[in-house]
Amino acid sequence: MSVDHRRLGRELDLFDSDPLIGAGLPFWLPGGAAARREIESYLYELERRAGYRHVYSPAMGRRRMYELSGHWANFADDMFPPMRVGEDELVLRPSLCPHHALIFRARGRSYRDLPLRIAELGPMFRAERSGVVGGLSRVRSMLLNDAHIFCAEDQAGAEVAGVLSLMRRAHAALGMGPVSYRLSLRGPGKKYGGDDAMWARAEALLRGALADERIRYAEARGEAAFYGPKIDIQVADPSGREWTLATVQVDYHQPRRFELEYVDANGGRQRPVMVHRSLAGSMERLFGHLIEVHEGAFPVWYAPVQLAVLPVGAGQDEAAGGFLRDALDAGLRAEAERGGSVGARVRKHRKVPYLAVIGAREAADGSVALRPRDGGRPVPMPRAEAIALIGAAASAGRDGQAGADARDRP
Repeated sequence: MSVDHRRLGRELDLFDSDPLIGAGLPFWLPGGAAARREIESYLYELERRAGYRHVYSPAMGRRRMYELSGHWANFADDMFPPMRVGEDELVLRPSLCPHHALIFRARGRSYRDLPLRIAELGPMFRAERSGVVGGLSRVRSMLLNDAHIFCAEDQAGAEVAGVLSLMRRAHAALGMGPVSYRLSLRGPGKKYGGDDAMWARAEALLRGALADERIRYAEARGEAAFYGPKIDIQVADPSGREWTLATVQVDYHQPRRFELEYVDANGGRQRPVMVHRSLAGSMERLFGHLIEVHEGAFPVWYAPVQLAVLPVGAGQDEAAGGFLRDALDAGLRAEAERGGSVGARVRKHRKVPYLAVIGAREAADGSVALRPRDGGRPVPMPRAEAIALIGAAASAGRDGQAGADARDRP
């Protein structure tokens, strides 16, 4: 039977929904929130080290902004209706890029500022039809890992290649990989912004970056964004259906629409290129995929519970409580489970990376019997050593994982 993240996510208390909140609007339970928070923190730090500067921007804007960006003409059917507030019409945003364009425009920019990498984990909204929303894969409110790089044209190719490299690192840490890369281009029957020359330059930049990174790809006509071509990183669900997880796009259109400029080395004014990218897409769609990839048994570093403490009997409750406090103080996500047979409690926590069983002998000598999730035999060890081992495993998975920079070649 294939893994369904909707069933497993509810069984493991990761997320749920309620008709009073509405279709396509799931809420995150403590376990799912803990895992998500860890991944959000990881992505933030990964981006910071790569030279991104993080911002916050409003989750709505005036309709005029989306008319200027081109979203209203090309995307209005997927946007929520405007809300009249006084003389303004405010719209829940379907994308963060207009806000980031205005953040660039808010200050005078020089060639010395470029490339300027602006990142945000920001909310956005899509007016999905009731019949297609479900679980975490198709939702109406989402939190997007998003960024926009403003650069000179001769910097754009290297920036796209850098994004592809950063994506590989993030995906390896999350324990997943793409099944294919897709170059999404213009096609007949759709409206696109900009002129042929702009599109040709953007397409050439993407092809050059793919060649530099030695990545094989397929072309998909008609799948481009309305403002520019893109590289889509495709993953597969358990049924083999492909969908886009991450993307990088080159855009000459919106810098022109918003009249973005920087001062070049000769004192002249130049238009920047805008590179859109998301390393992991929305947190909702990402977790729908991760739940299915790992069948709920997440890697140690973002497992909702990293350690379950199981006292054999009531006589070991005090020792278990002390060990639990030490684990929590060390930064681990841990919980204690008391009552019932040890075997039943082990089965209940089969998705938890580590189980620490404390019987009479362990309580007496200050040790635990640490059992890894892979079914290995419990290993007696001092409490401090067990905590250090789990912490090291989490750190290795998050920051120093083997193969993090290995190239994934579909």
